[in-house]
Amino acid sequence: MPLIPHAILIDKSLSVPVYLQISNNIINQIRSGTLPPGATLPGSRQLAAALGVHRKTVIAAYDELYAQSWVEVIARKGIFVARQLPELTPQPMMQGGAKQDYPRESYFQLNKNLFPDVMSAVTQAEQHLYFNDGFPDTRLAPIDLLIREYRRFGSYRFTPKYLMYGPVHGSENLRNELAGFLAKTRALNVSAENIIITKGAQMALYLVSQVLFKRNDVIIVADPGYKGANEVFEHAGALVRYVPVDDQGMDLDAVEDICKIESVRAVYVIPHHHMPTTVSLSQDRRIRLLELARIHRFAIFEDDYDFDFQYTGNPILPLASADRHGSVVYIGSFCKTIAPGIRIGFIVAPANLISQTATLRKLIDRQGEQLLEEAIANLLKNGDISRHLKKMNKIYHERRDLLAALLNSHLNGKLRFRLPDGGFAIWAEYLNGVKPARVAEIAFEMGLNIGNVADYFSNNPRPQPFVRLGFASMNESELKDAVSILARAYDKALQEKTSNLTPQLSPAS
Repeated sequence: MPLIPHAILIDKSLSVPVYLQISNNIINQIRSGTLPPGATLPGSRQLAAALGVHRKTVIAAYDELYAQSWVEVIARKGIFVARQLPELTPQPMMQGGAKQDYPRESYFQLNKNLFPDVMSAVTQAEQHLYFNDGFPDTRLAPIDLLIREYRRFGSYRFTPKYLMYGPVHGSENLRNELAGFLAKTRALNVSAENIIITKGAQMALYLVSQVLFKRNDVIIVADPGYKGANEVFEHAGALVRYVPVDDQGMDLDAVEDICKIESVRAVYVIPHHHMPTTVSLSQDRRIRLLELARIHRFAIFEDDYDFDFQYTGNPILPLASADRHGSVVYIGSFCKTIAPGIRIGFIVAPANLISQTATLRKLIDRQGEQLLEEAIANLLKNGDISRHLKKMNKIYHERRDLLAALLNSHLNGKLRFRLPDGGFAIWAEYLNGVKPARVAEIAFEMGLNIGNVADYFSNNPRPQPFVRLGFASMNESELKDAVSILARAYDKALQEKTSNLTPQLSPAS
């Protein structure tokens, strides 16, 4: 049965190249039985004329079919559908058995000590609006720049080397460019040997914790704080000690008190725009924390996840920039700079710690995505990242100010907040005894999702009257709609609370 040219539909408006459209159509005719094994295919000139395309396009289509073993070429005879097609039909292990669903649970026992409270994943309903923890607007991510760099690699003769195994530490180009970027923006005098590339800051925290902690080592964290980090520390066997946070950041008097009675292995701190309260650690406390680390010989895990987003004045440099004793492990990420789905994080630390971390990383993840890392290196080298950051700082600054104005306008006397000097969110406190959980429930019904503030308070199980309002991922129109819903949800929750408190009088007899 011959090939049917008129059944091959070509649409030049598609992103799929014409030669692939031709080859894919021929494959479909083979699969459907229209072209049986051994059938003769027309010559390239004949098929090109029938389809109205250049002969080289048909030759490329036939080359693709040959590469996939769909056709065979016999000298001086022509091109034929392969008698042995590349698709194999696996044979069942047991004959006559009914097809069964994959088991929902393992027959063997899991290690319950690893994750004692394993829960099934909970799907979150899609909402048009979302006051999240604080994420960048992925619609503004410079994906076109990344695609540009990937296209460049396609024409480089040395690209194949990036498809083989590379350095466990990450791309050398990226580490060199990153060292220069950190020197310029954060005054970190480091080199490539002080850096390891990770898949985000979370992986960085995990690797460092596994390398440093022995069971029952003590780490001090802030409360409220980042629960994801605390879980990593506990998984590594560490004992987590909590200290409060005020307007100047982590309470260092409480840190010093713990150091006097326990041997502290590390202190975890978010110096800029603390998660979730958005406060920054004051300069005096930074100096004091470095001195405490020197005296008590503990490590400082400095999680500087959004240093690049500052809206007022000159930010205080990271602790790592003033570290003279090798106490600070600096952790950063491009997940906020570009987009959360772009998993590029990094650890900056003394070379001996980086070496041990690389050894561990090799056991669980041989290396990162080399092409992605090379692309990010080029974006840093060309100044694209710096230009993107300047644009985003302007946009997010405007969104922060808009959200603050909307909250003052719609929730005056109902919600209290401190304007953050950077980052992606505003930390606010509900007034008048309104319960955040009830406001969130009502808002959800109206089309607005609000994050659960209880996730931030690890050491205080009592309900807290706070809410974290991420503004960066919503544009002007979305922010206006979100605050309108929030205000209505608050009013309804307050009305319910007032009604419940009103005494019910018995009717007169």
